[in-house]
Amino acid sequence: MSPTFRSLHNQNYRRYAAGNLVSNTGTWMQRVAQDWLVLLLTANSAAAIGITTGLQFLPFLLLSPVAGLVADRIPKRRLLQMTNVGMAAPAFVLGVLAVTGTVQIWHVYVLALVLGVASAFDAPARQSFVSEIVDAEDLTNAVGLNSAGFNSARILGPAIAGVSIALLGSGVAATGWVILINGLTYVAPILMLASLDGSRLHVADLVKREPGQIRAGVSYVRARPDLMLILGIVFFTGTFGLNFQMTSALMATQVFDKGPAEFGLLGTFMAVGSLAGSLLAASREGVRHRLVVGAAVAFGLLEIVAGLAPSYLLFALMCPLLGITALTMITSANAFMQLNTDAGMRGRVMALYMMIFIGGTPLGAPLVGWVGEVFGARWTLIFGGAMTVAGVLLASAVYLRTKSRQEEPVLASPAAF
Repeated sequence: MSPTFRSLHNQNYRRYAAGNLVSNTGTWMQRVAQDWLVLLLTANSAAAIGITTGLQFLPFLLLSPVAGLVADRIPKRRLLQMTNVGMAAPAFVLGVLAVTGTVQIWHVYVLALVLGVASAFDAPARQSFVSEIVDAEDLTNAVGLNSAGFNSARILGPAIAGVSIALLGSGVAATGWVILINGLTYVAPILMLASLDGSRLHVADLVKREPGQIRAGVSYVRARPDLMLILGIVFFTGTFGLNFQMTSALMATQVFDKGPAEFGLLGTFMAVGSLAGSLLAASREGVRHRLVVGAAVAFGLLEIVAGLAPSYLLFALMCPLLGITALTMITSANAFMQLNTDAGMRGRVMALYMMIFIGGTPLGAPLVGWVGEVFGARWTLIFGGAMTVAGVLLASAVYLRTKSRQEEPVLASPAAF
């Protein structure tokens, strides 16, 4: 088997990856359908998409520390089955409301928040569960293949959703049927998790209930400049740069005057590059800081250029390049955090990672949406890219300064002699 796919020799990992592929395809279908539904209900409001996105990711900002501790206290396989049920429920409700024509924009807001709560508890368990499925030497590869599967779903999901919505009439009911399909896809990971061979899992010891455990996780990360650098990079990139769900919709409708099929294809083009970036990450043996920094800066610069694209075709051709650089940064950052964290802290550390990476969206998405409302859709990309580059350079400067201070020789006091 090719080294790029070596984790697939593990039967448990194959089953886990298959269930995630089905579910992630449905998730991307709903993302396209939900954005299109918001545009239909609000007469193409950029601010409304920003609010919806912000509400969906707000729980990551508020609940991630608790969710990470839960992931360290409860068997992750059981927790993931519960969170999949929690994510399926709002999808079914929103789908029924849309199909019956009774949906209103406040329904979308509330259900996006409910989905975000379930996702906030799902993310740290899902991220850290990979290390229980594969051996340590295969972890970087498995993280890369997870991203490859996620981005394969990004290729399939938006394309299926865009074409399906168009074939069903491009109306509110059409989005509802797509969202209902997503609700059904959560059955796959629930069944696959149940089928895993428990004797082959590297189950970490569960953390006992003690006071100050969340604070201990925060202190652990604060004492590690290398981890703090990664968190700084993913904060600026995730908050300001990775708003494709919103920016692609605005560019397609407001700048290039395209419909749902063309909007869905933009996500597919982006995912082609993301898949390539994921597979490149899976083929690497290790991860270094400079790779994460370089990929983040390249992504920000490319995003600025994409915002200036004069035509739909050129914008679409930029999407794979954005995908490669974005996923190189994301996958490398994820692998670095897991490989350089103690097993007993991994759930809490990955929760902080997800809180900062995804939890910044409630801050950035409304702001980027406001920028698009006031200055035009192109500025959502130009502003996002510029903030990403500036933030990465700032985080790198702070890291280098902290590192140089730690390496300065400590002069002994007279009392030491």
